[in-house]
Amino acid sequence: MKKIRLGLTLGVVAGIIDVIPMLIQNLTWDANLSAFFLWVVSGFLIATSDIKINGALKGIIISFLILLPSAILIGWNDPFTLFPILVMTLILGSLLGCLIDKFGKVSK
Repeated sequence: MKKIRLGLTLGVVAGIIDVIPMLIQNLTWDANLSAFFLWVVSGFLIATSDIKINGALKGIIISFLILLPSAILIGWNDPFTLFPILVMTLILGSLLGCLIDKFGKVSK
């Protein structure tokens, strides 16, 4: 349960970090909420996943898998808008995976 709480907390923090530039750009609330909850769900899934790989890589893979359906919709008309989204997903996904892996060790 501690690891799930950590994943959700760090997901909220990552969501806030991702949404701040979006608020500055005056993007729509549906885009802001979508980005925020991408990170909350990513934090939860990274924390509960038992994939035996490096934490940063796990974070990147899970975050990109969650982003994929939205990325298709976002990039359909203007593929160049995907570049900053992909960069942010790479950075925040790796950080989220690394931090959850580091601080979420279950003591036995």
